[in-house]
Amino acid sequence: MLGAEEFIEDAIAEARKRIPGKAVIACSGGVDSMVAAVLVSRAIGDRLLAVYVDNGLMRKGETEEVRGMFEDQGLNYKIVDAGDEFFAALKGITDPEKKRKTIGEKFIRIFEREAASFGAEVLVQGTIAPDWIESGDGVRDTIKSHHNVGGLPKDMGMELFEPLRDLYKDEVRDLARILKVRSSERQPFPGPALAVRCLGEVTREDIEIVREACFIVEDEIMTASVSGKMEMPWQYFAVLLPSRSVGVQGDRRAYGRTIAIRAVSSVDGMTATYSMIPLEVLDSISSRITNTMKDSVNRVVYDITNKPPATIEWE
Repeated sequence: MLGAEEFIEDAIAEARKRIPGKAVIACSGGVDSMVAAVLVSRAIGDRLLAVYVDNGLMRKGETEEVRGMFEDQGLNYKIVDAGDEFFAALKGITDPEKKRKTIGEKFIRIFEREAASFGAEVLVQGTIAPDWIESGDGVRDTIKSHHNVGGLPKDMGMELFEPLRDLYKDEVRDLARILKVRSSERQPFPGPALAVRCLGEVTREDIEIVREACFIVEDEIMTASVSGKMEMPWQYFAVLLPSRSVGVQGDRRAYGRTIAIRAVSSVDGMTATYSMIPLEVLDSISSRITNTMKDSVNRVVYDITNKPPATIEWE
């Protein structure tokens, strides 16, 4: 890659050349989409509309956090409440690839609506190299379709501009630090959001369970890291499994769900090793999850698989 400062200058110049009119960007608040939004905004100003879709699948407090990021950067933005649309589209779907592609297409259809009302002709995306590498093509196998690659419909109706397409996550973070993007150190979050951390069919009830579990895992690990008990992982979250297992609640039999904890160390997301979380931290996470969600979760496990053979996310 060019030096970060030089890359920023070139990307802004390329955006001015490629976007003569208005553009729209799907901006989740993650480092990739935020960097892409800031770069293009610096090139074309308010002719870029950053659209954040509250799809009902986001983490706890996500929408207000992202709103603050937009305002920090002076972006022209709009927040769209589309939870009902996404849950309706995902009803009955259990296959991970179909889930990702359904979410990707729904995102694009919403952006098409917003683009039409805004008069945008270009769709800007924060696609980075691992997204299209893992999504496959005629030469590479598909590991998992990323919603911003495998989920794009062929009749999208807008030109596509991807200023970060050839970069890896560590390189994007370097740009974010220079651009003073608040999410520069934020852990990666998948485009399909909590839908791929809720294995099987996506329901509102299950999303509420995994949302709270993810919040607990993030909070406990951040607290342990700040206190010096462990190093901060590159990515860390919870996964809700579709199966149930027998447990005990008080003096009666319980039949509850299982939460898997996932925490990994990585540089660019292409490979990863599981994090060595101290047993006392795992114990604290497990106790807090089962006490907070005792009516739904009765078992917590820790995933100690590297990438490869696993991927970081479970779906």
